[in-house]
Amino acid sequence: MFGFFKSGKKPSPEPAATPEPVATPEPAAAPEPVTTPEPAPAQAAQPARLGWAQRLKAGLAKTRQVLNTPVGDLFRRHAKIDEALYAELEEILLTADVGVEATDYLLESLRKRVKRDRLTDSGQLRDALKDLLLELLTPLEAPLDVSRARPFVIMLAGVNGAGKTTTIGKLAKRFQAEGRSVLLAAGDTFRAAAREQLAVWGERNRVEVVGGQGTDPAAVIFDAVQSARARGIDVVLADTAGRLPTQLHLMEEIRKVRRVIQKADPTAPHEVLLVLDANTGQNALAQVKAFDEAIQVSGLVLTKLDGTAKGGVIAALARRAGHAGTPIPVRYIGVGEGLDDLQPFRAREFVDALFGD
Repeated sequence: MFGFFKSGKKPSPEPAATPEPVATPEPAAAPEPVTTPEPAPAQAAQPARLGWAQRLKAGLAKTRQVLNTPVGDLFRRHAKIDEALYAELEEILLTADVGVEATDYLLESLRKRVKRDRLTDSGQLRDALKDLLLELLTPLEAPLDVSRARPFVIMLAGVNGAGKTTTIGKLAKRFQAEGRSVLLAAGDTFRAAAREQLAVWGERNRVEVVGGQGTDPAAVIFDAVQSARARGIDVVLADTAGRLPTQLHLMEEIRKVRRVIQKADPTAPHEVLLVLDANTGQNALAQVKAFDEAIQVSGLVLTKLDGTAKGGVIAALARRAGHAGTPIPVRYIGVGEGLDDLQPFRAREFVDALFGD
């Protein structure tokens, strides 16, 4: 968003053993040290690996680019703060998918701030807008605490292609790095390759995957929760089939999954994560509304921020209350394919990256 402001003759003829030192090419055939280039690329790649703040800034570059030139021009053309500046700024915010409601909120708050603090030039306006955006996004910052229950059951939902399965793999790796045991429940029994895809993540992370193709998804997740309780597993990550909010029969199916999880553990699911593809822009709001009504979403994961110019949607999400009457927290954001490219959302980091600071 507002960047404007900025992957085997040798031993047998022993007499011939003397010429066979000509077979010293065989030790030379130990250019298995040619396998040393393999560590070499890995080492060469490591120094190029950026820290999270730098990767986040790079990941939000497309959103910044959408706004960078028009805003730069805007401030050059308007030496003072006037109605023409506000009108153009409104258009720019809407272009970045901030949404009508969040844009109105920001501009109204900006006007009040300008009047209260007697701001006069556009540079001051930029700083004021950055502060207001930080205030808007800070309520979305609420790190996920999985120590509240054992097993801590996380149910993941979202439309097809949002990145659910990849998110599960990255979360599994993250929880393991924290010293927690993890079990995956392959509850997406509709998509042919879903279980295989999850199994690959399971193998990669050395995590067991419970589930089978064509099985009732609610039964799969029920069995996984029961198994985790019996074995003292810390975290269960339960996948569900991707679905559109308009597919009413599938939305009813996901309601059933939640009810069945509660039969296995009356306190579960302890977290319902909705995975959103940032490329969908304002359509993400409709997804949040529909899934929240069906399964009471408690946290959001915003993926693929590095592939979109619509990062402003996070401001729109901050203005949308969930079933509890407050904005639904953004637990994690993703800016790449690497295992560590999914990180907890931190408002200040995000705003600094958007403004290019």
